[in-house]
Formats: sequence, structure tokens, C-alpha cells
Amino acid sequence: MMRVISAGVALATLLAAMPAAAQDDNGDGGKSRGRDRKVAIAPYIELSQVLTADVQSGDVLTYSSAAAGVDASVETRRVSVNLSARYEHQFAWDKNSGDADVVTGLANAQVRVARGLSLDAGGIATRSRNDIRGAAPVFFGNDRDNVSNVYSGYVGPTLTTGSGPIAINAAYRFAYTKVTEPGPTGVAPGSPRLDYFDDSKTQIATASVGFKSGTVAPFGLTASGGWTRDDQSQLGNRFDDLYGRVDAVMPLSANIAVVGGVGYEKLTSSARDPLLDSAGVPVTDSRGRFVTDPNSPRRIAYQTDGIYWDAGVVWRPSPRTALEAHVGRRYGSWSYTGSLSYAPTRSVGVQVGVYDTVETFGSQLQRSLRGLPAQFTATRDLLAQQFSGCTFGTTGGSAAGACMNSVFQSVSTATYRSRGVDAVVSLTRGSSTLGFGAGYSNRKFYAPNSPGVVIIGTSDESYYAQLFYSTSIGQHTSFNADLFANYFDSGLAPGIYSLGATGSVSRSFGRLGTTVSLGAYTFSQKGQEDQTTAQALLGARYQF
Repeated sequence: MMRVISAGVALATLLAAMPAAAQDDNGDGGKSRGRDRKVAIAPYIELSQVLTADVQSGDVLTYSSAAAGVDASVETRRVSVNLSARYEHQFAWDKNSGDADVVTGLANAQVRVARGLSLDAGGIATRSRNDIRGAAPVFFGNDRDNVSNVYSGYVGPTLTTGSGPIAINAAYRFAYTKVTEPGPTGVAPGSPRLDYFDDSKTQIATASVGFKSGTVAPFGLTASGGWTRDDQSQLGNRFDDLYGRVDAVMPLSANIAVVGGVGYEKLTSSARDPLLDSAGVPVTDSRGRFVTDPNSPRRIAYQTDGIYWDAGVVWRPSPRTALEAHVGRRYGSWSYTGSLSYAPTRSVGVQVGVYDTVETFGSQLQRSLRGLPAQFTATRDLLAQQFSGCTFGTTGGSAAGACMNSVFQSVSTATYRSRGVDAVVSLTRGSSTLGFGAGYSNRKFYAPNSPGVVIIGTSDESYYAQLFYSTSIGQHTSFNADLFANYFDSGLAPGIYSLGATGSVSRSFGRLGTTVSLGAYTFSQKGQEDQTTAQALLGARYQF
């Protein structure tokens, strides 16, 4: 409960600071307040009634919720803030279910301190699956099976400057991530226990200096370096990655260039042993997390120290299209990365990314969070995934959106090599928005060869797709729909399929609005009974 209160206090502080920052951003005491300034802050309170029906058993459960939240957008010469935040208390009507506090939200902010220097911050609060072998709920309402609350935020400066043709860039981010323990995971009895993530502190620093082709020389050249440090409270997990590299770009024509880079990287991941009982089983605390053996030495989970390289091609036939593909050697094997960005109009956007990196849950979450669009669509459909799936931009174009599914397919304390592809398409026409996201993710886990640690050397993978549609029906009515499908395979248990669909209609009567939502989802795993659930929500919102 204290964590929820802390999150609420942090959000309230941010909201209190926004109007003042927006008013003073021009340094004239607000005299130019009407110019280059867009501020929209919409706080609200909401009451809802939710009914849940288990199709297999016929059980019908219901709960009530009271919520307070805010949707805000601030755009001025010096301040940019986009925020959707919500605190909800759920009142259970069934004796087998308890009350719950839920915080969901997504935020990003930038304050331009001086020319070329800004302070950036962002955060996310959502709910996620925890154990990839277990239950796969799609609606994260009052269902706590294998569900954890995830809170994460970052802050740090960004510098963009230079002299003549020389460009200099640098950035630093400090991030904190907290994950609560899940409810019953639904994993088969007798299965080995996986450790539960607690919290981590992540530091990321990057810097580069270089020049474009055709300025100093016919080719472009950039020297860059970076450092990532992730410290987890669980088993003293420590991830330390330091690299430096040089990249060259040689244009072959007005639209095509070849690129290549070579670098040096030193990466070490380590942890301590769990404390074992007399039977050789890891000891857990009251929240199900491993207890660290105080006499354990630090053991290496993964280590690389040496040269890596990649080469590729860049194709930019127009300002609206960019394609980049790389192949190289890294982490002791072949590595493939790339990206595609296509924005034929301001209302249509396509983004595809292929990635390959060794990271932790905390560092992957931060990488994905910074890749989300600055202006995003916040859905009124409370039965759907709230920021744990795909998030779509509000304007299409080059900010089509991004998917967080690869991050939230499960939560792990181990270091892993993450490889996959994400694709997002966003289309905006008048008051209608259509978004489609899909992807594939594979993770290979690295952990010390310690007694009781079973995840070492295993892999998991997931496939996912989501379709989102939103439109206005007349002046006061809107309709939202979400379809999503997922497949999870842990390598430790049979694969799990999950499907879900939601739809909602909202009607406004001035400051008062009502919402009706319907949804259904199912997940299936070999050897276990399928679970199919239908839900309905009736809510009323008052916007101040």
C-alpha cells in the first residue's frame, strides 16, 4: 500500500509542477502565454461496476471500483509533457477475492533548459505476467493469477551541440523499476520455482562525436561509446556493459549508402547464490523471493570481452522512407539488426525494428519505454491491456507507435540475449484511428551455475499481435475496439495460447460521461484445462 501511495504522491507532484512550468517557460512572466503554447489537462473521477463470468465453471464474480486520474498534454517552447495516469481501488464483492489498489499510467516529459540541453523524464505503471510458464490472463482487472504490478521511471539530461560540421551528443539516464510479487501462477505442482523480480536501479550513459558525409570528407564518421549498469536487489544481480565503437557511412548515390562499424565491448553479468535448506531447495521469503546466501561468492552469469563489428546498407529514397539493415558478429555469433520507417502522409505511419542485444528486464524496459511515441493514444477501455501491449501514436507519420509485449511476456531476474522483430502500423483519418502491431521475441537466459537455479541455458519465445480501432459516432459518442493474440513458449513447460477481444462505447453529457465495455478472453495450455472468461463493465466519469 505504501508503494501505491508513493506513486500517487509522485504523480500529484508532477501535475502540480506542470502548469507553473508551462506559464513561466518564455521567461516573461506569462505575457506571451497565448503564443506557441498548448495546454490540455483533464483530471477526472470515475465509478465502475465490473462483472466477470468463468465460462468453464459458470462462476460469476463482480467488483466495484473508484478511480481518479488525469490525461494531460503540455506543449510550449520549453516544456513538453504527455501524461495519462490513473489510480483505482477495487472493492471485491466475493469472499474469495480481496480489495486491490491499481496504478496505471504512461508519461514522458522534456524541459529544454538551454540551447541544446534538455532534461528528460518518463515513466510507466502497468500490470504484467510474471512466470512465463503460468497463467496468461489478458484482462488485468481483478484477476491476480500470475499478475504483477510494474512501476518504472527514468530521468536525465540530454546534450545536442557541435561546432561547424562536428556534431556532439551525450545523454545520461537513471531509472528505477519495481515489480510486485504475483498471485498464484497456475504452474503445475512440483515444478521448480523461478525467482521473482523485486527492484532494480539502471544507469545508461551514451556519447558520440562525428560529422556527416560531404562536410569534412566524402564519407561520414562517428565515434561513440556507452555504459549500462543494472543493479538488482535479488541475489545481488549486477549487469555492467561498457563499449566504444567507430562507424563510417559512404554514400553510393543520393539514396543509398553503405555503413560499417567496429567496436570493443566488455560486458559482465554476475550474481550470488540463493540460500539452500537441508534438502538443497532455495529458501524463499514471505513474498516468494529467493534469500541470498550471505557466504556466497559472486558468480559470473555471462561475460564477453572483445571486438565486435557490423556492416550494412541505408536506403532513403525520400524524407518519408528510411530502411537500414545490418549484419555482423557480436556475442560470439552472427547478429542481425535493422529498421524501417515509412510515413507516406502525416496520418499514416509504419515502423519496423529488428533487434539483438544482451540485457536485463530493467534495461530492456527502459529501452522500450524511450521508444514509445511522445504523443500516444490513451484508451478508455479499462478491460484491455493498459500500456503492456502496443501503444499507438495520435498523429501517425513517423511516430506510429511501439509494442511492449516483448518486455512484458514475463518478468525475469536473469540476464538474457533478446532477439526479435516488432512492427507497428498507425492510420488516422479525421476522428478515427486504426493501429496494428505484431512481433516475435526470443530470449536466451544466462545465470550462474548455482544450486536451485533452473533457468540457466533455457530459452523462451513469444508471438503477439494486436489490432486497435477508435472512432467518433456523432459529436458526443465514441467507440473503441481491441483484438489481441499471444503465444508463449518457455522451454520449461508446454506453450500457451491466449486470445482476447474488447469493445466499448462512451457517451458524454457535458462533463459527465458513461462507458459500457464488453470483453472475452481465453488461454489454453496442453495438459491443463482451458480458461475462458467474459467481462462486462458499466462506468461513469466526471471530468473537471
